[in-house]
Amino acid sequence: MTFKAWLLLLEGAWTTIWISGISIVLGLTIGLIIAIVRRQKIPIIDHLLALYISLARATPLVTLVLFLFLSLPSIGINLNKHTAAIVALTLNTAAFNAEIWRSALENFSRDQREAAQAIGMTELTFFRYIMLPQIVTVSLPALVNEMSFLIKGSPAIAVIGLVDLTRVTNRIAAVTYDPLFPILGAGLIYMVMISVLVKAQSLAEKKARRLAV
Repeated sequence: MTFKAWLLLLEGAWTTIWISGISIVLGLTIGLIIAIVRRQKIPIIDHLLALYISLARATPLVTLVLFLFLSLPSIGINLNKHTAAIVALTLNTAAFNAEIWRSALENFSRDQREAAQAIGMTELTFFRYIMLPQIVTVSLPALVNEMSFLIKGSPAIAVIGLVDLTRVTNRIAAVTYDPLFPILGAGLIYMVMISVLVKAQSLAEKKARRLAV
């Protein structure tokens, strides 16, 4: 495979990385907010959030991308390709992350909360310095697993014309009539992305444990 082909693959990989990266950060944050809100047990809000989670988890990512980019303009909402891709990926991963966070929150020890209240610690301080580091540590493997699924599902954004890693791979294969090496190259890049996530998980777990002490 030529040097130019590798450059094209890296350009496609960059599109995949930055769109997935923004979606991951937003998805983690929104998912945590949803999990916290659902713990308040407000009937109407809880039912609406549960419905969103069910729909987002059941809807194929490619369908969600197409809906946001092609269907919303009919009601006056126009999203460009990059925005539609980020919103679709974020809505998808936030739903899965919300359930991961909710499980961690529900299994958190009540004794620690009672002890914090006994010494006059505020709810915000308790959450930031005691609760959050522990639920992050517990949730990290599942969260990183969801991140990897998101990256591997990101080729869905190519259906609206975004030139991501998979789309570049297809273009190179179509021009060279040799799909083997472009696919192997793309596979190698995806492996590097996931490996970086796994390494980041290990480092984050160590830091979270130090904060939890």
